[in-house]
Amino acid sequence: QKDLDNYIVAYRRAVMRCHADKMEKINRCLRDLWVTVYRGGDIDYIEIRTDEDDGEGGAAKKRKTVNYRVVMQKGDVSVDMRQHSSAGQRVLAALLIRLALAEVFCNNCGIITLDEPTTNLDKENVQSLAMALSSFIKQRHGSGNFQLIVITHDEDFVELLGRSEFIDYYFKVQRDSNNHSFLTRKSVLDLTHGNK
Repeated sequence: QKDLDNYIVAYRRAVMRCHADKMEKINRCLRDLWVTVYRGGDIDYIEIRTDEDDGEGGAAKKRKTVNYRVVMQKGDVSVDMRQHSSAGQRVLAALLIRLALAEVFCNNCGIITLDEPTTNLDKENVQSLAMALSSFIKQRHGSGNFQLIVITHDEDFVELLGRSEFIDYYFKVQRDSNNHSFLTRKSVLDLTHGNK
């Protein structure tokens, strides 16, 4: 029994070290993304903080729980984002967290999908998000198996993405006279020339 208890303790330590390492990488990536994308001056960066809660029992029986929260940092002050940020800031944070998670955990993942990523974002943050996504696409371009799927009604955002050298076309969902959906492949150049 003692060997099993020692194994459990060592295993949990290894898992927690791995967790701490991944959280450090996620937060580094998240910080870089936030600095690149966010155009407001009220938040320097955001990060995910963890609070560990020890369970009851001996060392081998303890069951730790980890609670996550997103905090925004300005200078030396950290504030929980949940109740002290705008809807646009929360949407941007959620989006960038997904991109940071994809960067850390899914290097070989072929598809990233974003559904209405510009909701509640002001024009400046929409533009910087498009630039950051273009940079993200450029980094992944050489992998040969990368697809970015953006579901949006924001054609201005699509046009901004289209300024990248890696995006040539998009698909527009339309309805025919029988109310059936169909896709039309369109050039991003059409957006810049007013042929939406």
